[in-house]
Amino acid sequence: MSILNNLKPQPVWDYFEEICQVPRPSKKEGKIIDYLLGFAKKNNLKAKRDEIGNVLISKPATPGKENVPGVILQSHMDMVCEKNSDKVHDFDNDPITPVIDGGWVKADGTTLGADCGIGMAASMAVLTSPDINHGPIECLFTVDEETGLSGAFALNEGFMKGTILLNLDSEDEGEIFIGCAGGIDTLARLPYKKEQVPVGSFAIQFSVTGLLGGHSGDEINKGRGNANKILNRFLWKASQKYDLRLANFNGGNLRNAIAREAFAVVTVPNADKESLVADFNIYSAEMAVEFEKTEPNLKYSHGSAEMPGFVIDNDSCKALLNVVYACPHGVLEMSSRMEGMVETSTNLASVKFVEEDTILVTTSQRSEIETRKYLAAEMVESVFNLAGAEVTHTDGYPGWAPNMDSEIVKVTAGSYEKLFGVKPIVRSIHAGLECGLFLEKYPYLDMVSFGPTIRGAHSPDERIDIATTQKFWEHLVDVLEKIG
Repeated sequence: MSILNNLKPQPVWDYFEEICQVPRPSKKEGKIIDYLLGFAKKNNLKAKRDEIGNVLISKPATPGKENVPGVILQSHMDMVCEKNSDKVHDFDNDPITPVIDGGWVKADGTTLGADCGIGMAASMAVLTSPDINHGPIECLFTVDEETGLSGAFALNEGFMKGTILLNLDSEDEGEIFIGCAGGIDTLARLPYKKEQVPVGSFAIQFSVTGLLGGHSGDEINKGRGNANKILNRFLWKASQKYDLRLANFNGGNLRNAIAREAFAVVTVPNADKESLVADFNIYSAEMAVEFEKTEPNLKYSHGSAEMPGFVIDNDSCKALLNVVYACPHGVLEMSSRMEGMVETSTNLASVKFVEEDTILVTTSQRSEIETRKYLAAEMVESVFNLAGAEVTHTDGYPGWAPNMDSEIVKVTAGSYEKLFGVKPIVRSIHAGLECGLFLEKYPYLDMVSFGPTIRGAHSPDERIDIATTQKFWEHLVDVLEKIG
């Protein structure tokens, strides 16, 4: 039974609800690829896919517009797979259940996949619409945008023909994006040795949950808490006071999401357990005040845990607690080129016991300036070097430098002002878009990015504004009709 069938624009919401039924985790896009190819066949549209899985579906120009410059509508087909710890959901097989909540559409305890499912749905609606006057259209659906940009990296020259690209992966209606930050990940591996649990110990699990989390680029400047930092801060303080031994630390999940939950199992001498719990309760009250405005649902809990099979050695425990405390997280510098925009940031994404003798700490750095992207990564590396960690960096991805003279930016901004009576905000975004990688293969592309309002992306609080989706559709259609 359709849930979204009464929303406007109906074709977009119909396709979005269909997309929600198709599992599409990053690097596991086989089902959504088959769905897109089936959609093209059903509607007699030309389609092709490349070796990595990118799909291109083409639609001829409407009569009289054959010589108008070709337009590429671009979105990515994978989604961030995050859920609340108490939610049972298999992202590899289970559909996403959309829910209407006031003026928003969200999911039930999981990410919704509006990032970038709504861009896919809008592209599909354009491909099947009989009422839009447009030049040649190509719709590019890329794979693995969220975890590695591997679809954009692998895109071959000549796969598409258009000279104008509309990226439909933005999340702030009324804002037109003409540039984005580049990014890199820094991974630190901390070794540890196993030791027997001291005799006369009591095991306790501490947890920090209920944080908003969100996109580690677009929402890094909102003062949200990082569960890894909050829990580690308490453990660091407790380790100064008690013979605290660490058995496990499990916080955060995705490199491009702010950590929402963190859990740790520790042991202390039986005589100290009540004092440690009392300290945790005091700490919880202090943090409730500290994050009163930015994290209204922050929750702390503790309870006795099953006695672990081992604890890590004291030197490794101190190294981990110190380095997580010292590791920077958040905005490092605001932009001097564009007022109000973050220039450089870093995200302490996750802390995991990944092997028998290794703790993996994953961080990600972003900047609109390439050299400062590497400066941030090297700063994080230097902190982990002090702790004796083995540090590696990913290849990263380039930013997209703004072009203030872009013709498609002028068309898009003028269309918005004419439709809605206000000038849009034209700016860069502190998030990674695939546009910079496209320019490496197609340097002649004239590009712009816009979309409806999405909040809470990369978290189970992800939601899309219904009213702005209608405006996004009207804007997209008008831009296509005005080109040429």
